[in-house]
Amino acid sequence: MALYVEKYGGTSVGSVERINAVARKVSAEVADGHQVVVVVSAMSGETNRLLALANEINDHPPARELDVLVSTGEQVTIALLCMAFDAQGMCARSYTGAQANIRTDEVHGRARIVDIQGDAMQADLDKGRVVVVAGFQGIDENNNITTLGRGGSDTTAVALAAALKADECRIYTDVDGVYTTDPRIVPEARRLDQVSFEEMLELASLGAKVLQIRSVEFASKYAVPLRVLSSFEAGKGTLITSEENIVEQPIISGITYNRDEAKVTVRGVPDTPGIAHRILGVISDQHINVDMIIQNISEEGLTDFTFTVPSADMAKSIKVLQPLVKELNAHEVVADDDLAKISVVGIGMRSHEGIATTMFKALSEKGINIQMISTSEIKISVTIRKEFTELAVRTLHAAFELEK
Repeated sequence: MALYVEKYGGTSVGSVERINAVARKVSAEVADGHQVVVVVSAMSGETNRLLALANEINDHPPARELDVLVSTGEQVTIALLCMAFDAQGMCARSYTGAQANIRTDEVHGRARIVDIQGDAMQADLDKGRVVVVAGFQGIDENNNITTLGRGGSDTTAVALAAALKADECRIYTDVDGVYTTDPRIVPEARRLDQVSFEEMLELASLGAKVLQIRSVEFASKYAVPLRVLSSFEAGKGTLITSEENIVEQPIISGITYNRDEAKVTVRGVPDTPGIAHRILGVISDQHINVDMIIQNISEEGLTDFTFTVPSADMAKSIKVLQPLVKELNAHEVVADDDLAKISVVGIGMRSHEGIATTMFKALSEKGINIQMISTSEIKISVTIRKEFTELAVRTLHAAFELEK
């Protein structure tokens, strides 16, 4: 007998027929002797509908009340799914985030889980019941409803798997696993049987949208085996696990891309100690994430300082930097959001040379100019013009022979 925590996203429970299909699948697993906790999202489109309603009422709805509103989407799903289990002769019990004792911090809209008390859920499992939990939500120390942000149901599932010491956490979605790259760009892309936590963290942070990055962080921290599977077709999916559990470590596991990149440059700043801190300090104060950073060689005591931010934060970055430019007597601040970031990721990089050479040569042969470069032990990222995104992905996928 095994204990599984299974998460079903919005498309997986997007209709009565699909909710019934989930109930039949889970009932069959219980009949085989397994214990199952099901974590569900709101039905597809429901969260957007609720947000649209809120914005019709108030252009800037209070964060606390917005969480109260959007959390109802998952509450609908857990009730309907438990009704489906009952109709199929299976005993199930629904839990909201509060009823499941999913305790979070007090940050509405992007709360973080701090504790889960799973005793009540475990008692239901031991009685042969299916436990159905609302994803994406919790409760803070003042008993306010909180939500975990987009994709937060993945994090709920992994956190429950850790708390209940589940044998595996299974994320059911509309794709059948993690691929070497986006199959819409490269039809020859392969589904990976296994990926390390570290690789998946890089892939998720660099543009792969299969899993929410916080769910992977949670799985890595608590060593929860995490499997991505399709809700609509049978298969083994992709197992995300510890590096030591992966028998054959590929040099490169995947190619990712992100078109949501903007480059901000402060030109002609004094090349003095602390200048990077002053520039990035005002950016950090606005809770803007900075990725790549380059500082040019100083000429006549002046330098250019360049960094990348999400495209949505480009205008805000310029606005908060302009007063600093005047204060520092720098030349100007300029920005460009016609960029894409392309990354190659693989734990095999640690023990193989020439990865960067292969990457840069392949791009240059296609006339693709590299603007910025960032590296870590297991990834190399470059920024290029946005128009070359798909060509770069196809070129690198072929250069590293990932279709084999």
